Amino acid sequence: MLDTGNAVPDSGEFIHRTEMFRRELLAHCYRMLGSVDEAEDLVQETYLRAWRSFGAFEGRSSVRTWLYQIATNACLTALRHSGRRMLPSGLGAPGDDPYAPITAAGPEVSWLQPVPDAWVAVESDDPAVIAASREGLRLALIASLQYLPPRQRAVLILREVLAFPAAEVAELLGTSIAAVKSSLQRARARLEQLAPAADQVAEPSEPTVRALLDQYIAAFENADAAAITRLLREDATLEMTTARTWFAGRRTCAPYIVAQALGHPGDWRMLPTSANGQPAVAAYLRDGDGRYQAFGISVLTLSEGIARIVVFGEPELVTTFGFPRSDPPRPGAPIDR
Repeated sequence: MLDTGNAVPDSGEFIHRTEMFRRELLAHCYRMLGSVDEAEDLVQETYLRAWRSFGAFEGRSSVRTWLYQIATNACLTALRHSGRRMLPSGLGAPGDDPYAPITAAGPEVSWLQPVPDAWVAVESDDPAVIAASREGLRLALIASLQYLPPRQRAVLILREVLAFPAAEVAELLGTSIAAVKSSLQRARARLEQLAPAADQVAEPSEPTVRALLDQYIAAFENADAAAITRLLREDATLEMTTARTWFAGRRTCAPYIVAQALGHPGDWRMLPTSANGQPAVAAYLRDGDGRYQAFGISVLTLSEGIARIVVFGEPELVTTFGFPRSDPPRPGAPIDR
């Protein structure tokens, strides 16, 4: 146990005992908040609070549990002052006319954000651990979590994703074991209602994922309408943040992409990446001067084709994923990160 009273904390010991948990705390805050920007800020706040109180830490719980307590309560406080993070599919029914202008959302909508795998991926050689980590960050799950009341959300994440014992969760949240079990039961029931069918699919092998991603990139960069139509599953969905309009089914997704997004050969440049344990691309659109400017990040759900495309139309996200804001290199060329 560590008990240093009110002594000034030793920075070396603090870093040694806490820094190993930074990545998983970022994933935890992201699950709670649905925003990678806010999650990063809350992790910084967690470490600042932990540093200030480290000298009085008496070791009644593990350092990891203590940090999760600080982080979870910081997230709960933040959620009192912020609205739910959304995807377009949470704002209404899908559109039925792929040729009509899309309806833009106003500033009152707070959008869900993707998280780079490089920021939150677990460091393990165990395929089962890696698979569980990816499953706990999938975009469909993160979107569904945002519909739960904050404390239910915290209980479900701590119990189901992180496997904390009920007694530990109760102590961490300052409540009873019975309350934890009740909250978990209600959260599970709500989550079952929300889980999108499009993401209840078996993932293909890694080589198949890469091949499909390469084909998706080639279809956009070559403005190949037939190829993009062929890649989409019959039940595919397409949505893009900043817009309320979204589409369900290849019969509307494909015409929308072809008529309103695909453009001409060379209009798009895309670089492969990964987000939320899923394949993704950093997308760039050519401007009137022939330069490529960041458009956003697209996250794909793949299974015997493309089941879901979520386009996060926020240009600044490409820098979060380690790519330049403009004039991206061709695939295979070095990237200045």
